Amino acid sequence: MSTATEQPTHHAGAEPDGEALLFHGHDMARLHAAVTAEFAPHRLHVTGRERSGPGSFLRISRGPVAVYELGYGVDVEVVPGELPDFYNVHLPLTGTGTVIVGGRELASPLSIVSPGEHLSMRWSHDSNTRILTVSRTALDRALATRLGDPPHRAARFAPVLDPRAAPIRAWTATVHTFCTAARGGLLARSPLAREHLEQALLHGLLDAQPHTVERTLRHAAPLSSAAIRRAVTFCAEHAHEPVSVADIAQAARVSVRALRNGFRTQLGTTPLAHLRRVRLEYAHHDLLAVARGERTETVTDVALRWGFTHLGRFAQDHREAYGTTPSRLVAAARA
Repeated sequence: MSTATEQPTHHAGAEPDGEALLFHGHDMARLHAAVTAEFAPHRLHVTGRERSGPGSFLRISRGPVAVYELGYGVDVEVVPGELPDFYNVHLPLTGTGTVIVGGRELASPLSIVSPGEHLSMRWSHDSNTRILTVSRTALDRALATRLGDPPHRAARFAPVLDPRAAPIRAWTATVHTFCTAARGGLLARSPLAREHLEQALLHGLLDAQPHTVERTLRHAAPLSSAAIRRAVTFCAEHAHEPVSVADIAQAARVSVRALRNGFRTQLGTTPLAHLRRVRLEYAHHDLLAVARGERTETVTDVALRWGFTHLGRFAQDHREAYGTTPSRLVAAARA
């Protein structure tokens, strides 16, 4: 007798969800329906009689980067056809398999298939495969962070992942970390941890595996004036918050490297040095307000509010910028 969980009809890229056993049993029609509900419509053909056990379909985590484990328990041919709006990564755990992309049999089932590519697969009865689906929207957003704008068409990856390459081994280890965190409940408890791990997987994949946008990333155009304006505006509006250079780069929709290069060539400074100068300017205005009697704060209060925890360095920076220390500014204005 087969068993299966109730399956919601949803798609790769839906809102995050926890670990769930979506199917366990011998009813191939129900397993086919469960896989279709999570991924996309596809053809499924049982090609062998030998069984290693019941089929099993486990969702480890669902979201922009979703992870599953799938074993049919019998030799099968699976034909999704042309992939829609997500990338499909196959990480075989047991058994054997063959992945065919665009009519070409890949040298290894350890693979990634991009949107718009035609996919078919054959899996042995004893196979169990970890499958990642990466939404095109999420990958486009990661590319836009580096390029400043989303790509005009979906990036296509070289389909075979080489396990001998150290970056690929490191990336698959990050997948394992993601799965461990999901199964341990960390991703459900900490949305920020989920986001950081998802970003590590997205950007790690872009850097570890060759793809069609790779050359553009390496030879990205100089930082645009619009990106500089976005970065400068973000610094002005968030100077009172704990801001990192990564936060500024995200607001500017460029990479950290491009941001640093752009600030150096166009503004003659670094992003964090610019942020510090903005904070110093705000602190100076507050000190003038204290001197005019409009505020009842100390120099220390003002310094700490704008992130200057080292008072001696704050005094030195203020003197270099305005010709006097904060304490002398307040005293002179009151005299």
